[in-house]
Amino acid sequence: MFRITFRMETVKRMQQELKKAYVRGDKQAVRRLSVLIMIGKRMRLEHILSLWNISQQSVYNWLNEFVREGWQSVQYDKVPGRPPRLTKTQKRQLAEWIEAGPEACGYASGCWTSVLIQELIWQKFHVFYNRFYVCELLRNLGFSFQRARFVSAHLDAEARQRWMESEFPEILRQAKQLGASLFFGDEASFALWGSLSYTWGRRGCQPQVPTTGLRKGYKVFGAIEFFTGRLIYQGTEQRFHSDSYQSFLLYLLSQVTGHIILIHDGARYHTSKATREFLQQHQERLTVYQLPSYSPDYNPIEYLWKKVKTHATHNRYFAEFVLLIKSVDQALKILASQSTEILRLMGIYTSHLADPSVA
Repeated sequence: MFRITFRMETVKRMQQELKKAYVRGDKQAVRRLSVLIMIGKRMRLEHILSLWNISQQSVYNWLNEFVREGWQSVQYDKVPGRPPRLTKTQKRQLAEWIEAGPEACGYASGCWTSVLIQELIWQKFHVFYNRFYVCELLRNLGFSFQRARFVSAHLDAEARQRWMESEFPEILRQAKQLGASLFFGDEASFALWGSLSYTWGRRGCQPQVPTTGLRKGYKVFGAIEFFTGRLIYQGTEQRFHSDSYQSFLLYLLSQVTGHIILIHDGARYHTSKATREFLQQHQERLTVYQLPSYSPDYNPIEYLWKKVKTHATHNRYFAEFVLLIKSVDQALKILASQSTEILRLMGIYTSHLADPSVA
C-alpha cells in the first residue's frame, strides 16, 4: 500500500476532474484519476493493479508526476479520429445488458445513465465512447431515456397474454354477434386538495398550490364504449361499495338500449356477493367479464381519468367541495362530447378491429 494522503480538497477536485473525463470520453485521464483516488482511499495495490490492468511502475510514475506537475499531469490531448466501433454482436450483447438492468450487471443502482453505460462498454469491450456519443448509440439501438413505471410484482404474465390473445377477441366476437355495446368500466376519486403536476415556473421559485388539507373526495363511476367512444359517468359523494356500484350499473342500463357487455377489474365491490346477485338478476341485459389481476393498463378508461385530472384538478385550489365537483363534472362533460378522443384511448385493443377472426 502507498503511504500517501491527499487533502480533502484534492480528493474532491480529483472526483470533479474524473466526472469531466468521463463526459469528454478521455479514458486515459479516467484511468489515471481513478487510480489516484483509489490510492488516496488506501485500497490494496494488488487490487488496483488487477482492476486497471496496469503495472506497479506505472502507478509510481503517475504519483511522481502528480507531485511534480499537479493537475497538468492528468490532462491529455484529445485523440484524433473517429471512436472505435462495437461489432454487431457486441451491440446485441450491450442491448441485452441494458434491458436486464444495472443491478443484473453488478451495479448498485436501478437507473441506467449514459455515464454508467459508458463505463459498462469500457469494462466489457475496452471501447471508451464519449458520453454524448453513448446517447447517440443508444438511440440507434432503439432505446430512449424514459421514466419508469410501477407494475405489480403479482402480475400474471400468462393470464395477461391469454386475455389479449384469446379471451378479449372472444368477447369482441360475442359483442358483434349480439349487436351488444361493449363497455370498459372503472371508478376514480378526485381529492379536494387537488393534484400536483409539472408546470413552468420562475427558476429557483417552486410553484405553490394552496390546499385546505381536508381529506374529502368526489367519487366518479364511469364506462366508455369500445365501438363508439361513448362515455357514461355518475358522480357520488359516497364511498365506493357494492350499493353505490349497483346504482351506477342501473344508471348504465337506463342509458343504453339493448345488451351490454361490461369489462371491469376485480375490485372487492365488483365481485362481492351482493354484486354477483345483482348481476344474476340482470343477466338478460348485462354480461360482465373481469380483467386479469393487477392489469390497470389493460383498462383504457384509466387513461381517461388521467385526462380528467389534467384538466380538472392538476395544480388547482378548491376552497369548497362544490367547486371540485363543478370542475370534475365540466371536464367529464367536455370529454363525453369527444368520442374520437375517447376511441384513441383504446390503444392496444384497436388491432382486433381489423382482425377477420373476430368478425
